[in-house]
Amino acid sequence: MMIRRITGQVISTDEKTAVIDANGVGYVIYMPGSDLISLKEGDTVSAHTHLAIKENAHELYGFLDMADLLFFEQLITVSGIGPKTGLAMLNAAPREIIANAIADKDITPLTRVSGIGKKIAERAVLELHDKIERVSGKSNAGDLDVLEGLKALGFRDKDAREALKKTKSTSTGDRIKEALNILQNHA
Repeated sequence: MMIRRITGQVISTDEKTAVIDANGVGYVIYMPGSDLISLKEGDTVSAHTHLAIKENAHELYGFLDMADLLFFEQLITVSGIGPKTGLAMLNAAPREIIANAIADKDITPLTRVSGIGKKIAERAVLELHDKIERVSGKSNAGDLDVLEGLKALGFRDKDAREALKKTKSTSTGDRIKEALNILQNHA
């Protein structure tokens, strides 16, 4: 059995999951924080899903963007990276940063993720380097530094990501300052 997409009404969200009611059944779906922050209770949403079957649980992992799901499924093919770790990677940094790090054979952004040591990061680069291409987009390697800096200052991941999306500067230092101004003006 495979559940590839769920469309329904958002019942609730928390830091890790969304509950989506599809025809009277409430599905608990683990999602990246960047997707969860865009969901509002009562919205109708379609989540592209991956069903992870374990001995004692069936867990759904969902993404609003199909490209994120496909990338997640590539990540979890690496020995040592399960669904929870793959999701943690996408919570730590946008897909573009992780993809570009793998394409550039740079393990540094990968080792910043809890549960990913040097050995697993090297294995991910080795196994995925030829399968993953550089991704162009707004995100850059400094995004991870900005997010970590804001979280170290006590801001929630959700708020830090929202502020980061609104920044226009290109240097990491300027982006942190700009994000701080955004966060302080909305407090």
